[in-house]
Amino acid sequence: MKAFIFDMNGTMIHDMDYHTRAWRHLFNHDLGGSFTHEEVKPQMYGKNQEVLVRMFGPDRFTREEMDRLSLEKERRYQQEYLPSLALLPGLPAFLEAAHQAGIPMAIGSAAIPFNIDFVLDNLHIRHYFSAIVSADDVVLSKPHPETFLKAAAQLGVAPADCLVFEDVPKGAEAALNAGMKAVVLTTTHEVAEFAALPNVLHFAPDFTDAFVRGLVE
Repeated sequence: MKAFIFDMNGTMIHDMDYHTRAWRHLFNHDLGGSFTHEEVKPQMYGKNQEVLVRMFGPDRFTREEMDRLSLEKERRYQQEYLPSLALLPGLPAFLEAAHQAGIPMAIGSAAIPFNIDFVLDNLHIRHYFSAIVSADDVVLSKPHPETFLKAAAQLGVAPADCLVFEDVPKGAEAALNAGMKAVVLTTTHEVAEFAALPNVLHFAPDFTDAFVRGLVE
C-alpha cells in the first residue's frame, strides 16, 4: 500500500465509550429521552446531526438546534476524556515509522474539526498527516465513500493503493465502497460484525499487532 488513511475515534484513540456516554447524557438529561447504553452505541457513526435524526426523527430539531446540541455534546466529551487522551498502544511508533518511510497519511473522520483539533494538537501529531477530511468536508457520511475518496485525492494516491484503518462496520464498508482494503481495530465492535465485508485484511486490538507492525517494517 502506498498510503494510509485513518479514521480517528476508536481507531487512533480508544474513546468511543466517552462519546456514547456524552450522547446518552444529552439524550436523557437534556432532551427527555430514556435510552440505554446499548441503544446508543450502535448509532455512533456519521455526522452528529445524523445521530440526532436517527435517535429523535427528522422533525425534532432545527439545523441551528442540532449544531448547538452537537457542540454541547463535544464539549462534554472532551472535558471527560482529556485526562485519558492517548493514542492506541503502538500507534506513536507506527506513525513515526510510516513517516520515516515516506508513506503519506491522512485522517478521514466523521468528527468535526473541533474534535480532530482536540486530538491532533493535544497529542502533537498533526505533522504526520498530509490531509484531513472531517465531517465538515463531505456531503455524504460513511458508509458512503466520499470521506476516503477525498482523502486519497488530497494525498494524490489512487484509492486502490490506500489502506484504511477503521473500527466500525460502517467505516469498513465505506472503505469497501471506495475500493480500499481495511485493517480493523477491535476497540469497539466484534469481529463477527464485519463478516459481510470482504475488504478487511486483518483484525488487531492495537498497533502493537505483528501484522500491523509489518506494514511499516
